[in-house]
Amino acid sequence: MAGMPYPARIMKMTMHINEDILAEVMRITGVPSKTRAVEVALSEMVRKHRFKEIANAGIGLTAEELKHVWEDPFPEDSLKVAEDPPHVRKRPRR
Repeated sequence: MAGMPYPARIMKMTMHINEDILAEVMRITGVPSKTRAVEVALSEMVRKHRFKEIANAGIGLTAEELKHVWEDPFPEDSLKVAEDPPHVRKRPRR
């Protein structure tokens, strides 16, 4: 429609929202507007739901099978320092 201030998929509405919760969402997300805070919160809800659906569907492996296919990207040996730490001189207590 000509002259509409918003794209067709956006709807202007009046809602009753707890101001403290909205302020907290704005603080957490760093968004500057109440509208954007609501959009971010709704998007996050959808993202979490989709993630939960994927997690519930699983990847087709049992927990035991998953243990055998997992390759630790940081094996214990790789985390060890190659050289001895430099000698640290302790200062005498006063």
